[in-house]
Amino acid sequence: MTAADAVTVERHPLRAISGVPLLLLALVAVFLLHIAVGAKPLAVTTVIDALIHFDPTNFDHTIVRNLRLPRAVIGLVVGASLALAGALMQGVTRNPLADPALLGLTSGAAFAVVVFTFLFGAASLAVVPWVAMGGALGAATLVYAIARLVPGGATPLSLTLSGAAIGAFLGAIISIVHLLSEDTFDNLRVWLTGGLAGRDINVLFQVGPFMALALIAGVVLASRVTTLAMGDEVAQALGVKTGLLKAQLLAVIVVLTACSVALAGPLGFIGLVIPHMVRLYVGSDYRWIVPYAALVGAIYLISVDIAARLVIAPREISTGIITAMIGAPLFVHLVRQRTR
Repeated sequence: MTAADAVTVERHPLRAISGVPLLLLALVAVFLLHIAVGAKPLAVTTVIDALIHFDPTNFDHTIVRNLRLPRAVIGLVVGASLALAGALMQGVTRNPLADPALLGLTSGAAFAVVVFTFLFGAASLAVVPWVAMGGALGAATLVYAIARLVPGGATPLSLTLSGAAIGAFLGAIISIVHLLSEDTFDNLRVWLTGGLAGRDINVLFQVGPFMALALIAGVVLASRVTTLAMGDEVAQALGVKTGLLKAQLLAVIVVLTACSVALAGPLGFIGLVIPHMVRLYVGSDYRWIVPYAALVGAIYLISVDIAARLVIAPREISTGIITAMIGAPLFVHLVRQRTR
């Protein structure tokens, strides 16, 4: 953190406080709109009535409760989780290009699920999150180990390059598995593109408690991430146990990423885009970056999913394709900016 960043931290507290109610209102509005749009458009008043006074004999109410509400809830949870994980990762690594997808966690989780499905058949709902967590943790460990072997150690650049290499390698293995097994390809073809359509709400019931604990832990640890972003030596001088803190933050990041992949497939760039958007408003204080990232991430993914359903209606585009189309140009811009 530079002196300019320190000034920015002190510049925006009132703005940050005032923005929370606006974000909550925006989240409610986008959430209701997400449920209202679709192949059969519904009035927002109908959506609210179905949520508050559900009538099982009303066909519109059934659409809201059984089809659209689960999709909207999953989008909210996954968007908040990936954005918060990205914010924490950028703070821990002091790398503005860090992201669960760019550093291999998303690819590792997807790789583990694909290989498990190939070896043991369609994975049960109870096993998928644990398989994804193991893959994400293994990929993160491998990326860090490779970056440490590079001259200069685990710098932001070496971590990004290692993550890109591991992600490409795991993606190639996933493609090989699909060529070898048509059943695996058929089972996971849509899931691997990343999206919210047709997701099973029972998976959220399985991973929801873990995600809730990880989200709470991320918000609680946020204030210490600001100190960690100043550098290990400064943080240690201020009494922070950097090793323990990094381990706790890594656990939070892995849980959020793996559970998000289990819910919605490998969605990319959300953890990269959202923290940078948030910093433009609140500055560099992670006490605000982390909760803001969660709120904006939820709004962002729900909004993207609305676009996915409307762009070529009545057909849908996979949500993961749109997040990649938005995130890739921004990533190039950030790389060029950092190179300068």
